[in-house]
Amino acid sequence: MTEQLQSPSLVQLAADAIRRMILAGELAEGERLIEERLTEQLGISRPPLREALRVLEQEGLIVTRPRRGSTVATLTDQDVFEILTLRSALERLAVELGVPVRSPARLEAARDALLEMERCATAEDRGSLVQAGYRFHSSLVALAGHRRLDEAYASVQQQLLLCMARNLYAREHFYEDLSEHVARHRKLLDLVEAGDPAAVLAELAVHGERSFSEIQSNVGNRSASSS
Repeated sequence: MTEQLQSPSLVQLAADAIRRMILAGELAEGERLIEERLTEQLGISRPPLREALRVLEQEGLIVTRPRRGSTVATLTDQDVFEILTLRSALERLAVELGVPVRSPARLEAARDALLEMERCATAEDRGSLVQAGYRFHSSLVALAGHRRLDEAYASVQQQLLLCMARNLYAREHFYEDLSEHVARHRKLLDLVEAGDPAAVLAELAVHGERSFSEIQSNVGNRSASSS
């Protein structure tokens, strides 16, 4: 990222920029965030940068320890399994309650998110693609018209973003480019619009536990072959 940030809202702009770098994999899990490098990269001073890092710490995207600085949050395989199975359960309930869709206007948010995903994939903006992907799935959950379900899904937003970023990186690395990633979501929306909850649930399984299992299997096979 070469463009410098301008006032106002330097803190929010810096947080947005660093968040995108984390979700794009430009800042890896466990990587230490060097303040000197980030201030130069973003064109800001240390005070707004440190405030931005506090925002990201509150979101759970980074971890800050006294005298050791800030690092990108790390998820264990068990963390990812728990987060994705929780996501699957919430989305399954949303589909059972919300498909067929009773109000076609509720689909507009999903369509808008999918268009944003297509734009991000074309621009190869992986960080923004992950965030648009979350908005897409969140809009599907909203089809149920269930406030507490929406709140439960939103409560794990940042953890889901980290998982989705890892998922995107692994899929792209092993067998799926960005356009194929978006195409999977387009197929999912087509099934939702067709009003077939069983077909939607079957497709959602690819996005959740099964996706994680397949990726972990690929990683393990690759490690075994290289040892």
